[in-house]
Amino acid sequence: MSGQPLLVVEGLRKDFVLPQPWMARLAGAPRRVVHAVDDVGFEIPRGRTLGLVGESGCGKSTLARCLVGLHAMDGGRVTFDGTAVTRASLARGELRRRVQMIFQDPYASLNPRWRVGRIVGEPLRVHRLVRDARELEDKVASLLVSVGMSPADARKYPHEFSGGQRQRISIARALSTQPEFLVCDEPTSALDVSVQAQILNIMADLQQARGLTYLFISHNLAVVRHVSHEVGVMYLGRLVEIAGRDEIFERPRHPYTRQLIDAIPDPAALGTRRAPIRGEVPNPMNPPPGCPFNPRCAHADERCRTERPRLRVHGASRVACHGVEEGRIDILPAGA
Repeated sequence: MSGQPLLVVEGLRKDFVLPQPWMARLAGAPRRVVHAVDDVGFEIPRGRTLGLVGESGCGKSTLARCLVGLHAMDGGRVTFDGTAVTRASLARGELRRRVQMIFQDPYASLNPRWRVGRIVGEPLRVHRLVRDARELEDKVASLLVSVGMSPADARKYPHEFSGGQRQRISIARALSTQPEFLVCDEPTSALDVSVQAQILNIMADLQQARGLTYLFISHNLAVVRHVSHEVGVMYLGRLVEIAGRDEIFERPRHPYTRQLIDAIPDPAALGTRRAPIRGEVPNPMNPPPGCPFNPRCAHADERCRTERPRLRVHGASRVACHGVEEGRIDILPAGA
């Protein structure tokens, strides 16, 4: 990664303790803990986009919520623009103004009882970024125009808009405090393909115009390849590979990354046989010892089943894989 990092994440960990039945607690049953995010670390340079991919349940959204303070971290350290992110720093409000989030579901993330003008303008009022009602109205109108909507839309309710328009409203709300960093949690997954393209183009234009930094979470690897500068791959709460976009998609090293990329639909490969990812994601309450991917990996050996791999530099990538470290897995072009 090049450039000065705006966000640095080191060893971030988030656990969830699951409730136990009353009789189990009386019997002294051990606590059931899900390690949703386990020792994750990365950097995002200012003005760049890190795409984060992985199967459902791998911890992507939990990580996003930890970064914006919706979940308290259970371990690790997050530094934003040289300042450690703590619950106290979030409570002071300055960091909340500089870090905003775009949620996955534009139907659920907007208050149906509020008009659009109030939804977009509420962060301006809370952070005291406007002096009077006239300035608030002008700024809301400007924000709506910046995402391709009309100032007159401020008088309408969310139910009067399509899904794509509601996501534009969500983006306008996130931009209202003039943030530097946006956490985008599946911002296009609830939209059809044509509307996805519109939203992605708006986000790209805003990044170029405002110098925004993005963490972009998605299941859609084609979208991630389009918008990202670097890509991180998560599996069962851990990062298994992180590298530049071209490196990830053209020379994937981790077996899981290879299988994810091989699953991308390719019209030119119609009729060819594809190997799906073997098996099911392990139970996060009882993850396998060693490498978490070892039960589904064709290259796993005894070391993979007993020793946890750590992210290590291999060429232009960082990979957590014993097979790559030992040279047992060749570096092949994607799809080979």
